[in-house]
Amino acid sequence: MSDYEIFELGDFTFLSGATLREARLAYKTYGEPSPAKDNVIVYPTWYSGRHWDNEWLIGPGMTLDPERYFIIVPNQFGNGLSSSPSNTPEPYDQARFPRVTMYDNVAAQHRLVTERFGVERLALVTGWSMGAGQTYQWAVSHPDMVERIAPFCGSSHTSPHNKVFLEGVQAALTADEGFNGGWYGERRLTTGLRAAARVYAGWGFSQAFYWQHLYERLGYTSLEDFLVGFWEGFFLDDRDPNNLITMLRVWHAADVGLTPGFNGDTEAALASIKARALVMPAEKDLYFPPEDEAWAVERIPNARLRVIPGVWGHFAGHGSNPEDVRFIDEGLRELMAS
Repeated sequence: MSDYEIFELGDFTFLSGATLREARLAYKTYGEPSPAKDNVIVYPTWYSGRHWDNEWLIGPGMTLDPERYFIIVPNQFGNGLSSSPSNTPEPYDQARFPRVTMYDNVAAQHRLVTERFGVERLALVTGWSMGAGQTYQWAVSHPDMVERIAPFCGSSHTSPHNKVFLEGVQAALTADEGFNGGWYGERRLTTGLRAAARVYAGWGFSQAFYWQHLYERLGYTSLEDFLVGFWEGFFLDDRDPNNLITMLRVWHAADVGLTPGFNGDTEAALASIKARALVMPAEKDLYFPPEDEAWAVERIPNARLRVIPGVWGHFAGHGSNPEDVRFIDEGLRELMAS
């Protein structure tokens, strides 16, 4: 797909100290900025997601209505559209791609918003999963710029249990016999991708989702059909192992307390947020359970917690279930009216 634009970052230095020459940030916009540029929303992508994967929450009659708001969807580093291991020339190609952080993603997005569009205030930053992590990071990195945040099914820092899951995904990807330390060129490593999909399948939806056979609502005829058709198909949809590992490491290390100036103090970073916040975890999310986000909300000065009910787990934020879509959209509508 080529329905997006590229913002040339030039020489971009990551928090790790590595400088990527001719770095690129892919993005798509929906709607038009108002004369005062006070209707701008940033909606970052999630783990392996591309901008079109966010479009389920954008449209006429929804809170994120392009007739009312100017919505910017930046693709995070490593997703295959922005600078990634799969599209970067030597010497930072493949396994040599720089270590990326949430802070780096937001730093690049800030340049896009301010330099390309001349925007000084954001009406809202919102996102699912890793998009939620970037949402928290926006509020910490630029507290005077962000008016509202609505992270859903994501967190301000990655928990130990979540890291256990990520270790399993990385182990599956790197166990492919062709992985070769990340130097596999253009070979398609389907064995590792299919194995990673099987790891993901046990976490993305809740136990109750499987018990109730709700995968049948998505058009799958059996559990194995769902594992192959949905999960393996998901990972085989033009996803590259090095790209996935780059984003996985961002997720693994995510912590707003690592923002320069906070010295690892997550609570102090959360307390610095000035934005009005509506935090929406999913009731049975195995990655980001509601109690984890309740902890964050207690430390953000102007924040509310609203739990997405139901059994769809983490994928309550994916747009797969109409009831969850309505719940998230209604929350955003209320937040935007505040």
